[in-house]
Formats: sequence, C-alpha cells, structure tokens
Amino acid sequence: MMEGAEEELERRSKFLSSLIQKKKAVEQEEHHDRLNVRVRACDMPLPLQNRAFRCARDLLDSMPPKKLDSKRLALALKKEFDSSYGPAWHCIVGTSFGSYVTHSLGGFLYFSIDKVYILLFKTAVEPLDH
Repeated sequence: MMEGAEEELERRSKFLSSLIQKKKAVEQEEHHDRLNVRVRACDMPLPLQNRAFRCARDLLDSMPPKKLDSKRLALALKKEFDSSYGPAWHCIVGTSFGSYVTHSLGGFLYFSIDKVYILLFKTAVEPLDH
C-alpha cells in the first residue's frame, strides 16, 4: 500500500514539475515577443540572456529611428556585461556578419532584435604564451 502511494506522489511531483517548466517556457516566449527578440544560438543562463535582451532593447529604443549606431550598442552591452559578470566580454553588432569564436562555458549568446544581429560572448583573460 505505501509503495503505491509513494509512486503516485512521485508521478504527481513529476507532472507538476513539467507544468512549471512549460509555464516558464511560455513566459519566456511571451517576453521574447514583447521585445521582438529571436535567439539564434545560445549557451547562457536565462537571467543573463534576459539582461542582454533588455539592455539591447532599451539602447535601440533610445536611438533615432533608422539610425543604428552599432558601435555604441556593442560598447554598451560589453561594458554592461564586463561590469556585471566580470571580464572579458566581446560584442559584435550588425545586420550582416560572419563569425567563428571560442567562448567560455555559459558565456555565449547570438540573437536578433528587430533587424539587428548581436553576438555577445565571454573569453578567459590569460597572458599570451610567447
């Protein structure tokens, strides 16, 4: 009798967990829609992603329409992440570019917002071996 009850509790617990995960996924999608964000590739925790999206959205909204200052946007995101999460963050912003980078674990985000593409990634700071 006890075994059956434990299995039922386990089953219900798993079911509730899956519902919570689904709700979080839906909320994240709604958040993306509001900011007009599309994640292209990612290895980054959600809170950091959301920080990048919010920061990019605010900066884009502060620029005159049709006047993208990609250097300013890249610098602002880099500074924001360097100061919040330590060096060394790199940011590339534009409407057309190719890239190939090595990044620290959990420190990579490639996304688009409106028609702008943003690549944000972290690398370890180490002295160069000569």
